[in-house]
Amino acid sequence: MKKSSGTKAELLEEISALKQKIKELEYSDSDRKQTAEMLLSASNYNRNLIEVSLDPLVTISHDGKIMDVSASTEQITGCSRLDLIGTDFSDYFTDPEKAREGYQKVFVEGKVTDYPLAVRHASGAITEVLYNASVYRNEQGEVIGVFAAARDITERKRAEDKLRGVLVELERSNKDLELFASIASHDLQEPLRMVASYTQLLAERYEGQLDEKARKYIAYAVDGAIRMQRLVNDLLTYSRVGTHGNPIETTDSHSILGEAIRNLATTIEESKAIVTNEELPMVRADASQLVQLFQNLLANAIKFRAENFPHVHVSARDEGCEWVFSVRDNGIGIDRQYADRIFVIFQRLHTRQEYPGTGIGLAVCKRIVERHGGKIWFESETGKGSTFFFTVPK
Repeated sequence: MKKSSGTKAELLEEISALKQKIKELEYSDSDRKQTAEMLLSASNYNRNLIEVSLDPLVTISHDGKIMDVSASTEQITGCSRLDLIGTDFSDYFTDPEKAREGYQKVFVEGKVTDYPLAVRHASGAITEVLYNASVYRNEQGEVIGVFAAARDITERKRAEDKLRGVLVELERSNKDLELFASIASHDLQEPLRMVASYTQLLAERYEGQLDEKARKYIAYAVDGAIRMQRLVNDLLTYSRVGTHGNPIETTDSHSILGEAIRNLATTIEESKAIVTNEELPMVRADASQLVQLFQNLLANAIKFRAENFPHVHVSARDEGCEWVFSVRDNGIGIDRQYADRIFVIFQRLHTRQEYPGTGIGLAVCKRIVERHGGKIWFESETGKGSTFFFTVPK
């Protein structure tokens, strides 16, 4: 009986052990299913991340074989995902060796930024791209591949080519302007001087023999020749702002303003103008052109004065990446409707009888400021003065 009982006990133990094993197997199978589901979910998530990108994306193995691609990569190469996977990454570029050097560099340095390549489509079409790539690792931190994203720069290249064309045309135009100004400064100046001087000699030679109308005509001729000389000289100044400037160096704008004020000493004294200023900073500028800029703005402020004595105040404020200068006056002011005209060459808002000048001073100011990489504008109220602002980058 004991033997039978012992056998039964052993059988019960075996049955219990088998049940426990079955449970463990069930749990193990459940874990495997859960792990498989997690892996599938992660894979789907990664695929979705790849597919939502508008840029061509690709993963590359150590030996340069394509492991996976996005739909954008299929479009840019003209090949299907199945055809691309397992092939050499460098085969799809106009310069395979450069492409190979690119992904090998990533494995060595960890990443590359804006690596220029040209993708060849199956049809033969070429797309200029910039690749940004980095390595990716497994849970143990081992590098298992390269993740690369290409940015199509076709439109940017077109814009750059167009800009280069514009710059070439602008350079040609500037040379034409400079040539014209050079001719004007030499070939036109002499006959203008002759017209003015001989007309004056004519007036002196026949003084007393000319009636009032003849004297008036001679005065018109002399005045016209002199005004033409001023126009020619001002045009020459305007054309040379960008081509005959001095190097841009660190300079004291406070001293520069002082030089401009000394140059205008007679004008300031005759108009009884008051020019004040705050402490001005050291800036990066062409000193001679900065003198001209201040001088033109001060001269305008004094010229377009109201009935009271002109008062001009110059200041500057630090705006982080640039200095903002201001030249404030108490003059007649400017109507805002003329904002688009005021900095245009030879544009006048008043007649020569009201205010003398050629209408080129503010155009010169604009060219000087733009040569320094800044901008110029004004704020004004008719009858209450104006403030001209200009910036000088640090």
